[in-house]
Amino acid sequence: MAAEVEAAGMGGPAVTGEGRWKAPRLMPLPGGRDEPPAGRTGAGAGTGPESDAGAGAATDADAHGGADHGNGGAGNGAPAAPARSRRMWRVLAFLLALAAALLLALFFIARLLVAPQPGEWATELRLGPVRLQAGVPTLIRLATAPWLAPLLDGRTLATSSGPVALAWQAPGEQLQLRCAPCAVQAPGLGGAPLAFDELRLTVQRRGERLSGTLSSGKVQASWQGNFAKGGLRLSLQLPPTPLANAYALFRASIPELAQARIEGRLALSAMLNLPAGAFSITPQIEAFQVSGLGTEALVNARSACSTAASRLTPESWLARAVVAAEDQRFYEHGGYDLVELGAALAGHQGAGSPLDAGAAGHALRGASTLGQQLAKLVVTGDERSPARKLRELLYAVEMEQTLGKNRILLRYLAHAPWGPGVCGAEAASRRYFRRPAHQLDPAQAAWLAAMLHNPNQEAANWAATGQINIKRTQWVLQGMRALPRQQRIQLAEQLGAPGKPAWKMPDAKP
Repeated sequence: MAAEVEAAGMGGPAVTGEGRWKAPRLMPLPGGRDEPPAGRTGAGAGTGPESDAGAGAATDADAHGGADHGNGGAGNGAPAAPARSRRMWRVLAFLLALAAALLLALFFIARLLVAPQPGEWATELRLGPVRLQAGVPTLIRLATAPWLAPLLDGRTLATSSGPVALAWQAPGEQLQLRCAPCAVQAPGLGGAPLAFDELRLTVQRRGERLSGTLSSGKVQASWQGNFAKGGLRLSLQLPPTPLANAYALFRASIPELAQARIEGRLALSAMLNLPAGAFSITPQIEAFQVSGLGTEALVNARSACSTAASRLTPESWLARAVVAAEDQRFYEHGGYDLVELGAALAGHQGAGSPLDAGAAGHALRGASTLGQQLAKLVVTGDERSPARKLRELLYAVEMEQTLGKNRILLRYLAHAPWGPGVCGAEAASRRYFRRPAHQLDPAQAAWLAAMLHNPNQEAANWAATGQINIKRTQWVLQGMRALPRQQRIQLAEQLGAPGKPAWKMPDAKP
């Protein structure tokens, strides 16, 4: 049984039948107060009024303490939210400061990584409002590094040539670039850039050597390069490729390709130094033939700009002088002159103007043959664009078959401009020398032929100063091989002698 046993008349502890302690129950005393059990002493027990007062005070204190504790909890609830907000702002401010410090550190690290070395080819990088001077060789090394190049995969760069999509092929460590559409400035081919539907470039790096391919449509060339003197030295090789495939790259801007039949093959090697821009190109063309353009209609065509009948022949002094001035290899090429093309491209790298080049020994002529110039006068117009140059080449090659050399020369003389309002050789001879073109002497013929490279400007100079470009006129005379050498020298010296002008420009007829 679990019967409880209590100490009689005492507040002593109670023990259950199982021997467990149970808190004593205080018995009420007369007077309504609970008294501590007799015999208990210590801090928790007392007798008399002092004990009662202490107990009452403690009871009151406990009561008031509990009340205060409750009031304090209720009162402290209001300022808790502002305290948490202040802690949150402090954390955010710390995180922002940390992020700014990291960005600043990354900026200086990137600046150190891409900073150009003294004398190195440099370019400006724009990263939002931040601009960095970066070494181009360093950028190429980073862009082809296996640890960084994967970050470029799938990205697109906005360039002056067009949007360039990047892809990284990890197995071969190859960076691929695709520009579509793409516009590339080509020296010597007119002011407008070459427009391609798509250009593809691959880049691989092994140490300091680069290699890859450059392709568009069905045309593909290989290239190699290496870092040299703070820049790049590049070489490109195009294997023999059907000319029809090369022309097909420009189908959108050459309407003649719809009916032209093009035969032959093109091969090419080129060297380029960057950033200097010095380059050399060695093209090779085999069996170039064109048909389907209808140039046979020019066989008996009369000039639309000159109605004067002409008795000029290919043996006339003016015809010989024009060949010397505009196309010295006229009787040797097939409508295009690769030798003159290479010389003209090299001339574009010089700082001097073509008019001043004679003193330095450079050729004072362009790469366009008389056939190409005739095509410009009667078909393509004078728009400065690569497409026009390529169209002229098609017509010139076909005219070699349909017209022949002599008709090309005479058709050109009948259409050539010789100053404001003066068109054709016969009109020019009568305007400037008051005689038929076939009666011009060698010096007069050389004078008129020297005007052809810039007729309006030369006519203005003649009217204002009594002279045209004397060095060019002397150069034309030296190229007139039908004249004995001593006579050429004598005439050139007479033209260059100081004093009055060789010929005064006659007043234009009212």
